Amino acid sequence: MSRQDLNDLLYLIALTMVPSIGPVRAKKLLREIGSGRGIFREKKEILHHIRGVGPQTSKALHTTALLMQAERELEFLSKHRIEALYFEDPEYPDRLKQCPDAPILLYRRGKENLNPSRSISVVGTRRASSYGRDLCHSIVLDLSKQIEDLHIVSGLAFGIDVIAHRAALEAGIPTVAVLGHGLSTLYPAAHRDAARRISLQGALVTDFHSGMGPERNNFLRRNRIIAGMSDATLVVESAASGGSLITANLAQSYHRDVLAVPGRTMDPRSRGCNRLIRNQVAALVESAEDVLYHLNWDAKAVQQEFSFSPEIQTTLEETKLLELIQLHKPVGPGDLSVQSGLPIHVVMALLTEMELKQWISQEAGNLYRPRNPQS
Repeated sequence: MSRQDLNDLLYLIALTMVPSIGPVRAKKLLREIGSGRGIFREKKEILHHIRGVGPQTSKALHTTALLMQAERELEFLSKHRIEALYFEDPEYPDRLKQCPDAPILLYRRGKENLNPSRSISVVGTRRASSYGRDLCHSIVLDLSKQIEDLHIVSGLAFGIDVIAHRAALEAGIPTVAVLGHGLSTLYPAAHRDAARRISLQGALVTDFHSGMGPERNNFLRRNRIIAGMSDATLVVESAASGGSLITANLAQSYHRDVLAVPGRTMDPRSRGCNRLIRNQVAALVESAEDVLYHLNWDAKAVQQEFSFSPEIQTTLEETKLLELIQLHKPVGPGDLSVQSGLPIHVVMALLTEMELKQWISQEAGNLYRPRNPQS
């Protein structure tokens, strides 16, 4: 990146740090004045005449501390090899760009192209049932075998989100995790290994600068990116209210398809999906074939090489964890670390590997149980 580009990026980053300026107002200012640099160098009197810019916002745009904070952010991006994509850059997600409230900057860790031929967001409850987990896993795997250049987008949360990401990793297709915080941290911490794999096989993206932590309101703001980056949003298990339904409604407002997996009428984890279907917000989906049908996607044989061993071949550490999981099912990573004598970070890495190999499954509460028929 040239010095001129870095200078322009500095002002754009600073613009996103002004609390009273959201994506819509930022784009308005850029249209009116022409550049981020120009906005910060414009006279207060001229800024006052732009609709939506009051004295408080004008004062913030002339604060030296804001540019100093943006300089620190540039240093952070360079140090951690994170790219900042401006909404007019060719690498910025085209689907997201079509949304009126798309962020002017999107931070990306990972080199994956964010403009695939096909993209679907998969969201759902954090307290997924075995029915929801298995169906989510099978739909993503089946789609990966039938659709070329497919991205799976989700939010890296517990439950359906991380199951969708891990199914994509297992299938060898790109997956994009949209975070509700800056890239200086990772929430939930239990998914750190999954996030590392995603950054290698896909990308971690966020519109939050590094100083922003995982605050509650951030995740609602994150949902618009999940909905905006894809052709459709698939909801697999959702309560009567929550983030998944917000994402589905955002997708509908962006004129994107919404799909939902039906569930038992008395199951609280299915009420949201059943309501989306009943109110004709979402199309009913029970398989990958239903997804292809509703989105009018042509299924093609995707040539991928999968190397599954017919027999389970484990390391000594994996054998130890499998025996403990079989004995104490379900069991959490902390207990496994204590009982096995392995450090917690080693246990987390092994659990991720074993889940990708479908030896174990994760359920609500970050607990694990074996996937074999005797479990």
